[in-house]
Amino acid sequence: MEIRNSQWITISRSIGDIAPVFRRAFETEKSIEKATLEMTALGTYEAEINGKRVGDYILAPGWTSYDHRLQVQAYDVTDLLQTENALHVTVGRGWFRSPMPGWMDTEDKKRRYHQPCGLIARLTIDYADGRKTVIGTDESWSWAESPVRFSEIYDGEHYDAGIRPSDWQPVSLLDWPKHILIPQEGEIVRETERVTAKRVFRTPKGETVVDFGQEVTGYVEFTVNAKAGDSVSFIHGEMLDADGNFYNANYRSAKALVKYSCREGTQTWHPRLTFFGFRYVKLLSWPNHPKPEDFTAIAVHSDMKRTGRLQSGNAELNRLFSNILWGQRCNFLDVPTDCPQRDERLGWTGDAQVFVKTASYFFDVERFFRKWLHDLKADQRPSGEVGQIIPDVIPDGDSSAAWGDAATICPWQIYQTYGDLSVLKDQFDSMKKWVNYITSVTKTPNLWTDHFHFGDWLGLDAPSGSYKGSTREDFIASAFYARSTELVVKAGKLLGEDVSAYESLYKRIITAFRCAFPEYKTQTEHVLAAHFSLSDDPQKTADALAEIIRKDGVRLRTGFVGTPYILHVLSNYGHADLAWSLVLRREYPGWLFPVTKGATTAWEHWDGIREDGSFWSTDMNSFNHYAYGSVADWIFEQGAGIRHAENKPGFTEVIYNPHPDERLGWLDARLETRNGTISAFWACENDGVRYELTTPVQATVVLDNIKKIVEPGQYTFWTEKG
Repeated sequence: MEIRNSQWITISRSIGDIAPVFRRAFETEKSIEKATLEMTALGTYEAEINGKRVGDYILAPGWTSYDHRLQVQAYDVTDLLQTENALHVTVGRGWFRSPMPGWMDTEDKKRRYHQPCGLIARLTIDYADGRKTVIGTDESWSWAESPVRFSEIYDGEHYDAGIRPSDWQPVSLLDWPKHILIPQEGEIVRETERVTAKRVFRTPKGETVVDFGQEVTGYVEFTVNAKAGDSVSFIHGEMLDADGNFYNANYRSAKALVKYSCREGTQTWHPRLTFFGFRYVKLLSWPNHPKPEDFTAIAVHSDMKRTGRLQSGNAELNRLFSNILWGQRCNFLDVPTDCPQRDERLGWTGDAQVFVKTASYFFDVERFFRKWLHDLKADQRPSGEVGQIIPDVIPDGDSSAAWGDAATICPWQIYQTYGDLSVLKDQFDSMKKWVNYITSVTKTPNLWTDHFHFGDWLGLDAPSGSYKGSTREDFIASAFYARSTELVVKAGKLLGEDVSAYESLYKRIITAFRCAFPEYKTQTEHVLAAHFSLSDDPQKTADALAEIIRKDGVRLRTGFVGTPYILHVLSNYGHADLAWSLVLRREYPGWLFPVTKGATTAWEHWDGIREDGSFWSTDMNSFNHYAYGSVADWIFEQGAGIRHAENKPGFTEVIYNPHPDERLGWLDARLETRNGTISAFWACENDGVRYELTTPVQATVVLDNIKKIVEPGQYTFWTEKG
């Protein structure tokens, strides 16, 4: 990369929390054919040429495993250049120098917080006559304090509009690696939607609160007519309490605070180097009477193409679909995060692997996940261990079953959805290393025992005082050991690799598992045994699961591990009606319960807000957590009936096998695949069910146990009652 011929630059003295702005003035001649600016920074940056923003990439350079990989952005700036020019680049802490995670102190966290600010750039100007001018970062640049007086991922941004950078000083050269520089890999993070404020109101406590009506990840843009030195400040929140007052205790230590010192006159501004998760903001100071039209929430996330759509005859179910969709948008901000609001916002591997299938149906996430999986591979420890979080900001943290298994499950699912074998080729060594790690650390051959695990996280059958469900941790770990080994075998065969040792290991794991766990005690144990083909009689296991669920009052008892698969097990073995009953349950615990409480995104806890309006807790209670949104992949595959045929990844062939339910009335699903758009519709009518299918590929239609192979086209089918 030519940018490596430039030099890293930094500021020449400490300025505390103030974000520096770097400057380079230069002149150009007429007849410029093309001008390209390549740049990246140690921290989030925003660049301007002659006062106009460069590009539309928000929070560049994004979040990667910074010790190993740092993305470089390339911008066409031809139209921004004049005869005399000034390039300014403001650099904030971003993820690179923020104290992440917020709830714990580690030596690695201290190291990252005290890393230097840095910038490297290269401007190449090509003239029509063939001449070329190159301007790179070096000692000719200068720096000054910017109007951004503070910017940090958790705590917010402070800006003084009355400050103009002055007292320019020479930069210092920075000794920082260049081999870590890579071209932009992930989807670009952009502003994707503007949500106008729905109301400004006074709470019973007398607080002035702005309600946007939808939880958003991004920032608030406001317009205010003020005097120089007037102050605007506000904090962000997701919820109102039972009395209607502003609530954000669940943000924990994250201040989520915006401060803005005004200049004279009417002005419009929003933060530029950080982001927030919120539905509400509480105004702490405002120069005059605030009105809804003064405020706009700007949604920011990785700019992924929308590929999947769901709609039904049930309004609450449609709200759930919207909530899942917004949850993905809010948490797919360059990495698949757990939540966008509190002192966390991390790439939890467990959340990513349970949601990856749903994610790949609603949006085209191939490029998004490939980039994240490259970071997983880069952060994978020499032993093969995969951390809880990628990028791994807890490098001393233990791995866990179902979390580290993102190393195998995520690349396999991306291959299944999009059909490109290269993702498996890229990740195959990482997949093997993960299985080899388990094999090396287990205390019981062919099972995974005696290791830290998160268990069935937030399982509803958890003992009092525990976040972990009652499913045996060794059971979960051994089940995922089997699943990851199976995926290594499948991937290896597709790649032409010798996986005979893993085939033998897989057989031994199955044998050992059935010997060690002849009986299943919890809903999740039944789910995993059937879904991962560990049970010697999956039908019997699924029937027993259905009986347990009915005895439990048609209630889920599963957590993060069991919930994503429970509906698939039920419908695959003849209990689709019970699966729909779980989906449509309006009482706690149920997917529609948060909808009845006004949710606009998926929740971390089924009872984040309880029946009486009180909150589950302030400790760990996100109202924007996508994991349980994984139910949507069941809606696509089983409810609507769209699946790719076995061993036909990328939807080169389709199996259409829907499971209609009169309680919905109708269901419409559309899925844009690499081979065209599939649409599937069914409606329950007086005399039966009407089905409509449009398929761009050959499809096997399965209705009432009758199979029919159809060629690409549009079809209508009927089944009569009885």
